[in-house]
Amino acid sequence: MNVEQAAKQLEAIGNATRLRIYRSLVRAGGAGLPVGRLQERLGIPPSTLSHHLQRLISTELVTQERQATTLICRANYPAMNGLIDFLAAECCADTARVSEDEGAAA
Repeated sequence: MNVEQAAKQLEAIGNATRLRIYRSLVRAGGAGLPVGRLQERLGIPPSTLSHHLQRLISTELVTQERQATTLICRANYPAMNGLIDFLAAECCADTARVSEDEGAAA
């Protein structure tokens, strides 16, 4: 993952409504949720839900699959894990350097 992709995904879930949608789909697990049930759970108009889902789909955080006349939405767990890994990849990487710099300054 690169910085631009991570920034787009973080921006997408930086909206309160999209974050609520995304968290609902993460909670639903691999089975996902039909769009209608997602709308009922969140209490938002269909057009608003559609708008926000498109943003999550375009950043690859959510997938949709048609089953007959029903659209099933799912969190894209590999994308979610990729974003989490990207954020944590360099965790504390400069800790040793900061300690060395402080020791050299003393």
